[in-house]
Order: sequence, then C-alpha cells, then structure tokens
Amino acid sequence: MMTLKDVKTGDTAKVVKVCGEGAVKRRIMDMGITKGVEIFVRKVAPLGDPVEVTVRGYELSVRKADAEMIEVE
Repeated sequence: MMTLKDVKTGDTAKVVKVCGEGAVKRRIMDMGITKGVEIFVRKVAPLGDPVEVTVRGYELSVRKADAEMIEVE
C-alpha cells in the first residue's frame, strides 16, 4: 500500500486509512485527514520533511513520520 510520503509533488491522492494509535492518530484526524478525503501534495521541503499539502481547501504541513501513517490510493 502506498503512503502519503510516496505521493509526488503535484499529485492528488485519496486517503484509504489512517494508521497509528492514540494521540497521534487523533491529531492527524483533527487536521481533517480522514478516510475518503482527497489530498493534493503542493510542495516537499528540500530535505524531504515536512510535506505541504492541501486538504479540504486549506494548506497544511505534515511531518514525514506522520505522512507514513496515512495510506492513500
């Protein structure tokens, strides 16, 4: 399964599942990243962390470790 970390700049992906447990999973979901939502990858920082995405009409920066917990298609 592909994760948000694997999505290339300029591509859109649909969330299949949010992995993780407890507070980490809750924080990701509180940012609006839930099953079925589309995520557009705007930019990736020069060293690969963080990733800037557009979710539900607003920009958001996600750490690489958190992006690995988001399964997409």
